[in-house]
Amino acid sequence: MDRAIEIAGRPGVIFVSYGDMLRVPGSHADLFRVKAAGADVRMAYSPMEAVKIARENPSRPVVFFAIGFETTAPANAMAVWQAKREGLRNFSMLVSHVLVPPAMRLIVRSPSNRVQGFIAPGHVCAVVGYREYEALSAEFHVPIVVGGFEPVDLLESIAMLVEQLEDGRTELENQYSRSVTRTGSAAAHRIMEEVFEITDRQWRGIGPIPASGYRLREEFAAFDAERVFGAAAIQVAEPAECIAALVMQGLKKPVDCPAFGTRCTPQRPLGASMVSSEGACAAYYAYRRHAGPEAA
Repeated sequence: MDRAIEIAGRPGVIFVSYGDMLRVPGSHADLFRVKAAGADVRMAYSPMEAVKIARENPSRPVVFFAIGFETTAPANAMAVWQAKREGLRNFSMLVSHVLVPPAMRLIVRSPSNRVQGFIAPGHVCAVVGYREYEALSAEFHVPIVVGGFEPVDLLESIAMLVEQLEDGRTELENQYSRSVTRTGSAAAHRIMEEVFEITDRQWRGIGPIPASGYRLREEFAAFDAERVFGAAAIQVAEPAECIAALVMQGLKKPVDCPAFGTRCTPQRPLGASMVSSEGACAAYYAYRRHAGPEAA
C-alpha cells in the first residue's frame, strides 16, 4: 500500500483504483488522505476506465492499482495488453495480485495448523478452474469443496466438508458446479499467461510467500509502475498490534485482538481482515450485534 500512496502523491500523476482500496492504510496515510491533500486519485469499477483516462490525458502519467486474487487478474491483464496495443506510454499498472493456493499451502504446512478442510473460492475457480485444488487435496490429504456465495451454497459446502471428514475422505468436490468447471476460462488463462508471470509476493498481515503472486512479464516492463516510478524498494510496515495473520490462519478470533472495534474499525482498519467487508474482522464487527450476550 505504501507504494501506491507514494506514487499517487507524485505531481501530475493520475492514480486510479478500485474504490475499496482508497481507505486501506499504509504506514502513515491512505489514498483518501492523499486525495484530500490535492493528489488526483480517482475511483474506477474497471481497469479499462484507467486506459480510457490515459487515452484522454496523453500528457499525464496514469497509474492503475491492480490488486486482488486471480478473479480480477484477467481484466487487469487485458488493460495492459490494450494499452500496449494502442501505444499508451503514459499508462502503467501497479501490480499487487496474489494467488490463493500458495497461501493454502502455507497454512497446511504450519506446525500450528488447525484447519481440517477448505471451502475453495468459487469466484477464483470460475476463472482458473480447480485442477490446482485437486493437487492440494491429494498432496496434503485435506478435503476441499469449491463453494458458491449464497447462504445455501455455504451451508451445502460446509455439509459436504463435514461428510468427507466423517467418512474419512479427502477429496476435491465442486458444490458450485453451475459456475465452475475443472479447467476454468480458457480465454482468461491465455491473457494472464501472456501478460503476467509468477513471482514472490508480500502478503499483508502474513509476510512473504514464495511464488504467490503475479508481476508483468518483461515484454510489458514499460507498463510496470514499480519500474517506471522506481517504487520497488519501498518497504511496507505492518502495525505491530494487529493479529490479522493469526485470524486469517484460524488461530485467533477477531475479538481476541486488543485493537478490535476501538483502534481498528472498518472506517480506520489496521489489518487486512478488517479492510474488506469479506474479511473476518469486518464480519465480526458488522454482525456481532446478532450474537449472544457473552459473544457480544
